[in-house]
Amino acid sequence: MEDIKETTRIMDEKELSQYEKLILTPIKKLIPKLAIPTVISMMITMIYNLVDAFFVGKIGTSASASTGILLSVQAIFQAVGFMFGHGSGSNISVQLGMGKRNEANKIAALGFFSAIVVSIVPMFFGLIFIDDFMRALGSTETILPYARSYGFYILISGPALTLSCILNNIIRYEGKAFFAMIGLVSGGVLNMFFDPIFMFGLNMGIHGAGLSTAISQYISLGILYYMFWSKKTITEIKFCNFEWNTVRFCRIIKNGLPSLIRQSLNSVSTMTLNICAMPYGDSAIAAMAIVGRVAMFIGSTMVGIGQGFQPVSAFNYGAKKYKRIRKAFWFTFFIGEGVLGIMAITGMFFPAEIVRVFRNDDKVVEIGRITLMYQCVAIIAQPMSIVTNMLFQSIGKSKIASFTAALRSGICYIPTLIILPKFIGLTGVECAQMISDIMTTLICLPFTVYFFARLPRKDEEVELDRQYMVSKEKMYYNKSES
Repeated sequence: MEDIKETTRIMDEKELSQYEKLILTPIKKLIPKLAIPTVISMMITMIYNLVDAFFVGKIGTSASASTGILLSVQAIFQAVGFMFGHGSGSNISVQLGMGKRNEANKIAALGFFSAIVVSIVPMFFGLIFIDDFMRALGSTETILPYARSYGFYILISGPALTLSCILNNIIRYEGKAFFAMIGLVSGGVLNMFFDPIFMFGLNMGIHGAGLSTAISQYISLGILYYMFWSKKTITEIKFCNFEWNTVRFCRIIKNGLPSLIRQSLNSVSTMTLNICAMPYGDSAIAAMAIVGRVAMFIGSTMVGIGQGFQPVSAFNYGAKKYKRIRKAFWFTFFIGEGVLGIMAITGMFFPAEIVRVFRNDDKVVEIGRITLMYQCVAIIAQPMSIVTNMLFQSIGKSKIASFTAALRSGICYIPTLIILPKFIGLTGVECAQMISDIMTTLICLPFTVYFFARLPRKDEEVELDRQYMVSKEKMYYNKSES
């Protein structure tokens, strides 16, 4: 044991705590502990999107439709953020699972500072060509004035959204979901507070909604960065840790590619949805925007539960604890299916009432009511595909993760969205997401079965386990001597 103690690195208290949480805590306690703060932060984020839609809906149908147009712009910045966030976070978690803290710090710095440069590009070009950009996203001439005004603030706050996504994911992958929740929830609550003040108290209208979002995004970014600056995290994001390394950068991009594909296709599919709904008028676009936000709110619950699973799968994969990966996957799936099932069934019973909260327009409500019922069926089908994609991404299986990420909003959805309306009109637009989600789940299932059939059934001992045992033994001796 003396030889091992001399050659094995000693863990600090944060690393010991992370090992005991992610390796030793029972799965039934661990997943909810990590998922609940993430679900809360996801739902608060979605709530402030819904609050935006609610207050903007007071202005008019065209203004309400503009929030749907700008969803695809936000998705662009989220795409960059999730690419670098998931790419960095999953690599960091695996490296920590292998006991390599210095490498984790270098990955964190490279991912964060690279994203600053990349996120400025869409903001810059979006502001220069804002009118053409809004038209390309599906804006009609009646929607354009509102989309231009709201879009200016969304573009200005884009880099903050990107960097917040990165910091949030790195914190989550360390297993510190509570700290990530504080950052995101703070921004969401502030946005809900500022919206009515700016829009109606200061008579800023749609400009107030945009300004509220921008201010909230930058405050949220500041709070998340404070978690690193105050050393509440294991990894450190400092410029002194930044060094360009092509292999390291490619590894971040490779692991983050599924997120980029998923979020980019969310943007493209939203644009396609708006364009396909355009022949049916502003009411159809507004209805799709409202239902899209409601569906995102419900679906965010599953994403939050899945994100509670990701650090467990990544860390345990690095530590070669294969039994825990199996238990964590199936526990996450069944919990997600139960929660989403209850929410979806509730939505099926009150679809018109839910839509009317956001826009009291009979035509919008009628289109939205039917669309929401189809969306609720789609929501029930989502858990398997979401957990499967998150599993493969978190453990570095980027090719499979990229393919499964492209299914729901791209490979299955966009062709369905384009083809169906040619045969069944508006009904094709309304039910396209439901058909896409069912197809996505059926395609993902064989990948899951094959992966678990080949995954080793016995755990292995790695360097991290030796570090933990030596560190605990040293702590025991220190306490005994004192």
